[in-house]
Amino acid sequence: MVFMLGVGMAFSSCSEGNKKAETKENEFSYTVDRFADLEILRYQVPGFEALSLNQKQLLYHLSEAALMGRDILFDQNCRYNLAVRRTLEAIYANFNGDRKSADFKALEVYLKRVWFSNGIHHHYAEDKFFPEFSRAFFADCVTQLPEDLVPLRTRQTTEQFISELTDVIFSTEILTKRTVQSGDEDIIKASANNYYAGDLTQKEVEDFYDAMKDPNDSTPISYGLNSRLVKENGIIQEKVWKVGGLYTQAIEQIVAELQKAVPFAENEKQKAVIETLIDYYKTGDLKTFDAYAVLWVKDTDSEVDFVNGFTETYGDPLGMKASWESTVNFINREATKRTKLISDNAQWFEDHSPIDDRFRKKEVKGVTAKVITVSMLGGDCYPATPIGINLPNADWIRRDHGSKSVTIENITEAYDKASQGNGFSEEFVWSDTERGLLKKYGFMTDNLHTDLHECLGHGSGITLSGVAADALKAYSSTLEEARADLFGLYYIADAKIVELGLLPDAEAYKAEYYKFMMNGLMTQLVRIELGKNIEEAHMRNRQLIARWVYEKGQAENVVELKQRDGETYVVINDYQKLRSLFGQLLGEVQRLKSEGDFAAGKKLVEDYAVQVDPKLHAEILERYAKLNLAPYKGFVNPVMKEVKNKQGEVIDIALDYSEGYTEQMLRYSRDYSFLPTYNE
Repeated sequence: MVFMLGVGMAFSSCSEGNKKAETKENEFSYTVDRFADLEILRYQVPGFEALSLNQKQLLYHLSEAALMGRDILFDQNCRYNLAVRRTLEAIYANFNGDRKSADFKALEVYLKRVWFSNGIHHHYAEDKFFPEFSRAFFADCVTQLPEDLVPLRTRQTTEQFISELTDVIFSTEILTKRTVQSGDEDIIKASANNYYAGDLTQKEVEDFYDAMKDPNDSTPISYGLNSRLVKENGIIQEKVWKVGGLYTQAIEQIVAELQKAVPFAENEKQKAVIETLIDYYKTGDLKTFDAYAVLWVKDTDSEVDFVNGFTETYGDPLGMKASWESTVNFINREATKRTKLISDNAQWFEDHSPIDDRFRKKEVKGVTAKVITVSMLGGDCYPATPIGINLPNADWIRRDHGSKSVTIENITEAYDKASQGNGFSEEFVWSDTERGLLKKYGFMTDNLHTDLHECLGHGSGITLSGVAADALKAYSSTLEEARADLFGLYYIADAKIVELGLLPDAEAYKAEYYKFMMNGLMTQLVRIELGKNIEEAHMRNRQLIARWVYEKGQAENVVELKQRDGETYVVINDYQKLRSLFGQLLGEVQRLKSEGDFAAGKKLVEDYAVQVDPKLHAEILERYAKLNLAPYKGFVNPVMKEVKNKQGEVIDIALDYSEGYTEQMLRYSRDYSFLPTYNE
């Protein structure tokens, strides 16, 4: 499970508009670019120079593998994304008109948004976003392109292509939402993603996979994880993502780089991990994927680590099919002392959790946690990236073998450095008391909450025998993120945390409580277009928790929404009672997961997580606009280069931080684009 960054920490100052980064001697500039509702940052990779040459070469080839699958995610997000991206890139590179015109500048912004979201739908809100250039301008640009640069279908004319793609880009009636995760409509038909094809219905998909499952299997595969489900000539079948199958052109390149990484493996365990992942890519066999996941979770000795593959299922409305993603990293040994303390005490936390004893793990196995320095992001972790990861996702692997959790501290540090002095706290935080808490403790409590969320939250509790892993269906992602967040919130205020030295005193946790409630009740609404509901699972999770505890605590005035000068603020009157409410909700959410109570899970999400107060929403948007801040952040990667001697031998791997956003995206499209435009 991936834990994404909340709004409260992710703001940075961009009052100078579209600002390019300048890297000066002894100075690192985090801001790279700014457009639409997005700001592009860069991150540093401290400690890289101290690694051995062998480790650097391992990181290099794993990083190349992390970039090879970029096209896969574009195609998974919508079947037209590659056609749109390649057409826009061709126009951008070959345009001979006025590049300062309003239409061309609007096309440039739209292309940057497509790059950022890996397609035509907003990376977080899920809605299709629309360009500010005209249909006529787009048609004229395509007409002027050399024919070999227009990604036509077989026997398709340029005019037909323009008509088709114009509707894809401009129409408000088709492909309106990438993933629909709730409501009474058919969520398969309503979603624009490319995980299903052939006019399938939700019932047909559910029936197809239900027929596969063995209720007595205690180690089930992750059904449907690595395939597109299609209906052709009335027959429903899977098209598996593997070498020789769907996406083979990109997967072959991933495999080639993984094979190059094998000789640089730090030990036999890591070598077995990489080789088993290669076997999985070659066969598409989900039992092999489970074997890889078990080996990966047991490799706790290697300093270099990575994620590569079809991993997270947030993009599938039924929470089954996984997007392609990759991260490459190495351990931050000093910061890992913090997470080791947590994992060493995992059984204590499990034993004292405020949940029914039936749902408690009697023996916590294999919980390992570390703080990492990421050196390359790819697929669904790029440009927007998680700040923490907990894997594997299979409940039975967690039960029998444990899990690995990471906090990505060079990313959280980049967010923190870029956000300093941006005016957000002055606008939205109630008083100097809360601002003082956030300034003194905010960075450490953010990281600690992520540690608890990933290391223990996702790995806690059990699913009762006979309950299917996907019993909560479309609501599973929201409820799982809520469960992990609640675990972290409940325990960050525990005396055990201070006893272990993870926080300096008993006041520190209040910074995280205040930030979380302000974010969940108010400030994350800046990410939603006025009049829209919340769709994204992490945002739903945060509002669910904040709204539930706010409502349940009203009788005792635990949390208030106070007015001052016509503006709304969050005020917490009783932090300990708030903690008790977090514990109550954790107990209920754990019950939902353990028992697979779909009806109650649906009601909880629909009642608290989806609807937005339109008056408060409008206020937040208005106040936020005054600050001229981008509500979403993403990153460019450093450029990793082999340094060779005259004999052609690699003598070092160097990092270059100077590449800009547009420059990087165009290079990636040139050097790491292997799929055909239409993968059918």
